[in-house]
Amino acid sequence: FGGIVPYIPQYLIIQRSQNAEGFSNYVCLTLLIANILRIEFWFGKHFEIPLLVQSIVMIICMLVMLELCIRVYSKSLCHHLPVNQQNISHTKELTLDIHEKKFTDFQMDYFWKWTTFASYLQFLFVFTFILSTITWSLLDNTPYIETIGFLAVFFEALLGTPQFMRNLRLKSTEGMSVKMVLMWTSGDIFKTVYFILRNAPKQFWLCGMLQISIDISILCQVVFYSEKYRFRRR
Repeated sequence: FGGIVPYIPQYLIIQRSQNAEGFSNYVCLTLLIANILRIEFWFGKHFEIPLLVQSIVMIICMLVMLELCIRVYSKSLCHHLPVNQQNISHTKELTLDIHEKKFTDFQMDYFWKWTTFASYLQFLFVFTFILSTITWSLLDNTPYIETIGFLAVFFEALLGTPQFMRNLRLKSTEGMSVKMVLMWTSGDIFKTVYFILRNAPKQFWLCGMLQISIDISILCQVVFYSEKYRFRRR
């Protein structure tokens, strides 16, 4: 259950500030895909039950985070809608336009930018159903099962990338929990050292090194985009 701990500070920040701009929803997407792949991998090649349970718990955690972000985002949109009588018709059109960003519209421009939590659940259901069908058909295909296992590790290694790109685009880390990133870093260092000491396949510790480098890059952004650092550069 230690994997969910880093997200508690970020959840509390979003809940307290009612602002989810500092957190990238794509972090949730990355972890959801990674853990669904890991569960599918388990059916083809059993690993420790605690790791399987950890994946299930992480999926639940990411859904909770995602639900909060969508709820806060929806509230912020409604808060900025015009309320005077002259703009009532415009308000209705704008509200309709906002709520039309759904998974069932099948518009790639709005992928993972939907405005209803149900849309995210629908996508995950379709993804899991298709993947499960393929996995069930290829359970005896070793290369396929090993590929799923590698993709699960690889997606998890890219965990911090969406957050890094969001910080880079906004030129700010405001609203992002530094504690979350520090916990990512410490956990990834511990995990990578464990892989090396246990002589795990090289893709495991290589992905771990990639995770650590991304974590450190995000921490560098915290310093680089801080007010004190900006003041010194002037």
